[in-house]
Amino acid sequence: MTGKTDVAAAAPRTLKMSRVFAAPRELVFQCWTTAERMKRWFSPEGVEVSEAEIDCRPGGAFVICMRMPDGTEHWCRGAFGDVVAPERLTFDCEVSTHGKVGFRVRTQVEFAADHGGARMTVEQSYDIYDEAFRFAVEGSAEGWRTTLDKLEREIARVSPAVRGAFALERVFRATPAQVFKAFADPKAKSRWFAGGGDDPTLVEREMDVRPGGRELAVGKWKSGLTTRFEAYYFDVVPDRRLVYAYEMHLDAVKISVSLACIEIEPHAAGVRLKVSEQGLFLDGYEDNGSREHGTNFLMDKLVASIVG
Repeated sequence: MTGKTDVAAAAPRTLKMSRVFAAPRELVFQCWTTAERMKRWFSPEGVEVSEAEIDCRPGGAFVICMRMPDGTEHWCRGAFGDVVAPERLTFDCEVSTHGKVGFRVRTQVEFAADHGGARMTVEQSYDIYDEAFRFAVEGSAEGWRTTLDKLEREIARVSPAVRGAFALERVFRATPAQVFKAFADPKAKSRWFAGGGDDPTLVEREMDVRPGGRELAVGKWKSGLTTRFEAYYFDVVPDRRLVYAYEMHLDAVKISVSLACIEIEPHAAGVRLKVSEQGLFLDGYEDNGSREHGTNFLMDKLVASIVG
């Protein structure tokens, strides 16, 4: 750091942006910790990181060379400040081209768990030393957008798929026809599948429950996160059985693909409802039993919607 203070003009406004990744925050944090990892993603689309020195500890070096398609090199030289794994890191550096320092950038990155994935928030502030570099600062938002696209691909590259399976049962006073309707009728399903409490607000719904039919449910959480459930029905036997495959998305990221079976059986107490599921959790998304827990919660709501 040179400690320059000859700021050429008013500093641009602070940039703040965030993205949810379908991976644990520990994995997202790790993508910042070595030169090898940073060279794979820490630059806008079409720009190469030709050299990097990353010493991810307080006071450790943060040096990145970004090589433009025309061969021009932009050097970011500085040091890490706070490094609190896997929650936060900061670094402060100056950016130079052809040996001339153009601006200073202070960066703070926060990592938070978010519905089984990780929300990464980047905040940057700038001091411009040379007006010729202002265009680079003012283009930071778009540069970060494509940089995070590259980070998303890197996370997918290093993340394993995880298998999961569970089976649940409920016995309660109802008829098979009532239980089947709770799954197949849009109004009946809306009473338990989403809405109320901390659940997301349902913003889009489509249902066509028949062999070859599809179902869509899109929810918006208070945090701004969007969840998307897309199902395809293979087998539908009224009052007896539904078999379907479905995908789950967090924002634009597909986090899982599952096969589910709903079985409805007469019982001395009324009806036995059996739910079984096998899933593949993708690109580092850590389920840690949350799908089973969430399905248990939904089955409680379904029962209450019928017998309550």
